[in-house]
Amino acid sequence: MDSDDLARVYDTLYIMSGSLIETLSLGEKIGRKLDSKFIIGLSGELGSGKTSFVQGLARGLDVPESYYITSPTYSLIHEYPGRIPLFHIDLYRIRSRDEIEGTGLYEILDRFGIFAIEWPDYVLNDLGADFLSILFEFAGDDTREIRIAANGEKAAKLMKKL
Repeated sequence: MDSDDLARVYDTLYIMSGSLIETLSLGEKIGRKLDSKFIIGLSGELGSGKTSFVQGLARGLDVPESYYITSPTYSLIHEYPGRIPLFHIDLYRIRSRDEIEGTGLYEILDRFGIFAIEWPDYVLNDLGADFLSILFEFAGDDTREIRIAANGEKAAKLMKKL
């Protein structure tokens, strides 16, 4: 993050998740609080809980249980119907900002929905004024330290509801 990014961070919350269930529950809790278009950037090593969080987020957005939430590593974007449409985006295979141009990602971000973006490094400066940035770090076999940073006023208000 450069100094402009740091100036936008309103607040940071640290959570210890002791299990997959707790990570799912956190995602669900955030999903239930969302009521309009919103972006969530998800960072962390492979297997750290990003997709599990999105599975919980989908529950909180009332995505029908018949939809199995998986990481869109090869398809790049999965869209799910719900109270608010959920777009699960995985930029793991993207190696430069130039590659993003041909994906249609920016057109999708213009739509109404909740956007959960794994590996958001190349688009962080393009996300707008308001988004949550969530970092998942290993803190043991099943334990994760989760850092949630509110970027912008809308994100800060959402975080206060947690």
